[in-house]
This record gives sequence, structure tokens and C-alpha cells, in this order.
Amino acid sequence: MALTGIQIFKSLPKTNCGECGVPTCLAFAMKLASGKADLSACPYVSEEAKTMLKEASAPPIGVVTIGAGDNALKIGGETVSFRHDKRLYNPPGIAVLISDTADEAEVDGKLERYGKLRYERVGLTLRPELVAIKCDSGDATKFEALVSKVNNNCDCAIILISDNPDVIIAGLKSCADGKPLIYGSNKDNLEQFAAIAEKYKCPIGVKASNLEELVNLSNKLTGAGVKNLVLDSGSRTMKQAFSDQINIRRTALEKKFRPLGFPTITFPCEMTDNPMKEALFASIFIAKYAGIVVLSDLRGESLFPLLVERMNIYTDPQSPLAVTEGIYDIGEPDENSPILITTNFSLTYFIVSGEIEASKIPCRLLIIDTEGLSVLTAWAAGKFVADVIGLFIKKSGVADMVNHRKLIIPGYVAVESGSLEEELPGWEIQIGPREATNITPYLNAWKAQQS
Repeated sequence: MALTGIQIFKSLPKTNCGECGVPTCLAFAMKLASGKADLSACPYVSEEAKTMLKEASAPPIGVVTIGAGDNALKIGGETVSFRHDKRLYNPPGIAVLISDTADEAEVDGKLERYGKLRYERVGLTLRPELVAIKCDSGDATKFEALVSKVNNNCDCAIILISDNPDVIIAGLKSCADGKPLIYGSNKDNLEQFAAIAEKYKCPIGVKASNLEELVNLSNKLTGAGVKNLVLDSGSRTMKQAFSDQINIRRTALEKKFRPLGFPTITFPCEMTDNPMKEALFASIFIAKYAGIVVLSDLRGESLFPLLVERMNIYTDPQSPLAVTEGIYDIGEPDENSPILITTNFSLTYFIVSGEIEASKIPCRLLIIDTEGLSVLTAWAAGKFVADVIGLFIKKSGVADMVNHRKLIIPGYVAVESGSLEEELPGWEIQIGPREATNITPYLNAWKAQQS
């Protein structure tokens, strides 16, 4: 359960030394409570207090990491059921299922689609993250060969699926360093899976036949020292699985019930043979409340909407997507190329830069930090006005890159042109189009005027 600032303050040394970067221990405690500071910043807090605060402030749904290095995927860690209550932290992973009974062409096709189906959107790369490898053959050698192939040819986190501990151990021979999720622990093999998890330091996927059994299995595994669990209630109908997801989330959050305080895994691929129904089911689980969604295959027409849905749900509504302030060369601009300026709201940047690219006219696009606000919003908030823009131009060094002093500003802030010329003596402030779609004809006219 999250602690209040006063509760945290009681466990701090109360020296008010300021070495944490905050003047008083109370102010530091308030920052800790709001998630804006880390306890490690305090050099004098006792080990006992560290342990107590870590346990007490742990999220009601634990964080589980699957994979390692660049392929590591964090799931769980949620503290609310609805984004508008605060924010959601770790988007669910999307996995493609590959069986060791599939022929080589099917395996290669799925791996190829996994590698190709990636999309750039507002500065983010949208993609699946996991490959779930299932042992349907019962042959540990065959399973190991498939795991090795995936591990050597795919930049993914891996899920090993089998209820046979010997098969799981065989699969781990080639991917143990990648810390895969070993899925298939149940009431019959629980002790063996716990031993494997302890030896290889891997998270466990635990499958039950209902929520009551799931609680029992979770208690036994955590009692055996296994802390990284991914839960599967075992339901394979949409209605029951959906109900289970909600019950698990609410019980963990509202009742602080630790046995269900772990991320979940869902299998839309096992609920229907209809690809479109599968995508529909997956979209529901992305919203409520899967940690992992396993698909039978990856199809662009259904994967892309799922990725966009996930991005939209897990984007912090209080922190707009933003790009870094600076000078962006589009094409190969020279000393005669036009200079444009806009805000660092990601959507604004990508629309404007896309239109500049379409014009085929090399430009320098200046991006000023407006805390992710769009042009009109930033202007209204005083973050995209003459004195701010003028100071940025002076500090940016763009004047040394060109042999002219002409700055193109968005048409929506034309009112700032006079003040900008006062802020930037010697510069000519030119009024660009109000809409990005008119950038191409504007730049063509600009180029014609210079020649």
C-alpha cells in the first residue's frame, strides 16, 4: 500500500541535511510519496527503514521483468484500474505463439513477421515484444532446437510453455541468460518449477483451473521464495477470462490481497479460431488488464490497431509526448536553407517535419521546449512567445549556420512577429502557414523568392 509523506517522514533520520537535494526531510518524504524521488538519495536512512519502506511502498501489483538487456520487458507495477485515476505504468507485452510441431515454413514466417511488423508513430517504435514457444510434441530435443532457433534469430523476450519440468530445462539450455518466463507451473509440478526458477532466476507463469486454486498456488510459490509470478486463471472463454481479469485487478488493488498482486497472462489464441475475434479479444485484454497477450500469429491489419490502442491507454495523460529541443536538419540543408520553428509536441513535430520532407526542400526545423504543448496551447501558456523564442534563437547557434536572417514562424502565432523582431534585431520574421498541409506550397514560394 502506498505510504503518505508523513508516514515516510517518521522513518527518515530527520537531519534536514539537504544532501538528498531537498532542504528538509519532510519535503523529501513528500517527494518520495509522490514518486518524484528515490530513497537511495538519502545517505543516512537506516537499512531497517529501507527494508520497511520498500516493502510498505511496493505497488499492489508486483513488477515482473521478462527477458534481459535490450529485450527486457517489464509488466505489472500498476496502482490503479483506470488511467484517469493516476496513470498506468507498464504496457502489456504482445507475444506470438510458435509450436514445436509447426513446420519450418510456418516458424520462419512467424519470425519474419515478428521482425518486420514494426511501426514508427509520434517518435515511438510500436512492436510486439515476446515469442511464446510451446512444446506440443513432448520431445525435449525438438523443443530445445526451436528455442535455440528463436533465441539466435529474434530480438525478443521468450516464454517457454510446457508443464514438463524436463522440457523447460531443455529449453533453458540455449536461452537461460535471456531470463525467459517459464510457463506451466501447476498444482502437480509446483515444487519442480520453483526449483528451476531459483536456479535460473527466471519468472514463473502459474496456471490454475480457477481463481481459488490460483490463490493457493500463488501462496505456495511465494512461500517457497518465488517472488516473480505471472498469473493465469486458466479460463479460456472470453466471458470468464474477462471476469477473472477484473477480479484479480480489483482484489489486488482494493483489498491489497498479495496472492493476486501479480501481472497476468492471457491467451486469446486459445479462445477462438477466428483471427478477427482473436484480435477483438486481445483488444479487450489490453484494456482490462492483461500483463501479456498471446496471439496465434501476427497480422498487420490487426496488430497495428492493437499496438496503437496499447500506446494510447498507457500514455501518461499528464505528460504529453514530446521531442527533444534542438535543431533538426531535414534533407541536407546549407547556408541558404529556410529556418522554421515550432513546439516540441510530438504530433506537431512529426506532422511538420513530414510536410517539409514531402516538399523536397532542405530545411532546418527548430524545436523549442514547450513541455509538450501544441502551438496555440503553448502560446496561450506563455511558452511560445517572442521573448522565449528570441532567447532560444540566440542560444541555439542557428545564426552561424546560415547566411540569412529569416525565421519562419507558424501562422497561428503571427501576432508575435513584431515583438520577435524587437527581440532579434536584424532578423526578418516571416509568417508561415497556419496549417501544416500548406507547408509545401509555402516553401516552394519561399524558394522561388530567394532565386
